Amino acid sequence: MTEPNTLLILPRLRIQNANAISGNLTWGFPAMTAFAGLSHALERKCADAGLKVAFPGIGVVCHHHEAQVTQGGYQRAFHLTRNPVDKTGKTAAIVEEGRIHLEISLILEVDLQDEPLNDQTAFAQQVADLVATLRVAGGTVQPALPGQRVHQPWLINVDEAADVRKKQLRRLTRQLLPGFALVLRDDLLQQHLELRQQQNPDADLLDAWLDLSRLNHECRQVDDSVEWSIRRDHPGWLVPVPIGFAALSELYDAGTVDAARDQTTPFRFVEGLYSIGQWLSPHRFERFNDYLWYVDNGLDTGTYRLNNDYSLNLQDKEF
Repeated sequence: MTEPNTLLILPRLRIQNANAISGNLTWGFPAMTAFAGLSHALERKCADAGLKVAFPGIGVVCHHHEAQVTQGGYQRAFHLTRNPVDKTGKTAAIVEEGRIHLEISLILEVDLQDEPLNDQTAFAQQVADLVATLRVAGGTVQPALPGQRVHQPWLINVDEAADVRKKQLRRLTRQLLPGFALVLRDDLLQQHLELRQQQNPDADLLDAWLDLSRLNHECRQVDDSVEWSIRRDHPGWLVPVPIGFAALSELYDAGTVDAARDQTTPFRFVEGLYSIGQWLSPHRFERFNDYLWYVDNGLDTGTYRLNNDYSLNLQDKEF
């Protein structure tokens, strides 16, 4: 709920072939867990470069997207690579991959860990250069096209005064338009569960999530004809999103589970967690932390998930 002290803005990054399969049940824009993984990898890169910095929160604004699919009627199929033939001369098995080209801006919350910055411009550029060496949601960062404007990264030192902070937020908003940012709407999922249970007492969270994740067409009798319409119980551009993992087993000691990828880290079996997100234009945000997603693990309950405070800020505004 508290505002960040420092933000790093990496504007207009061109990402090629990012992972469009964001979970077992969803596809499209990469999952926010992928961008959280980027921030963790960036912390390690910064440490190797001698920068003592952490990135506890990350936000993404999408300016353009181009899913690599072929559409025929209501069906879409991913563009797949043709693998080389195997040793027998037959076509090798295909592992389906979904790809998407993106133009995004990243908003990183910066924790300088009490290390003063002598040159903020140089720091911002150094971090941007490190990001260019990393995979962003499985995709690669592309340089600016010939003749295209090169957008420079910059730091925002969030002011303590509310009026100055509001001006800083408006300036950031202008820099990020046109575009849309993804926020978490756990509150709408809970509201929709209550609505569904009024119609069907046996409805559960999965029923509510599936109902919110699709377009629901309804027909009604009007005089002597039938009219079809799309039922919208909640306004806005709502999408299903993966937000993390939930434990399926106890936490095993490191090295006790065969074939685990890492034999030096405790291991447990997990399943995906899903919720509802909403795409919003940045001009609707009134706080910097509306953009930010952060790790909110519940080790006692075995949940490893991301959170976003937009809905909590919205409730404060209403009251």
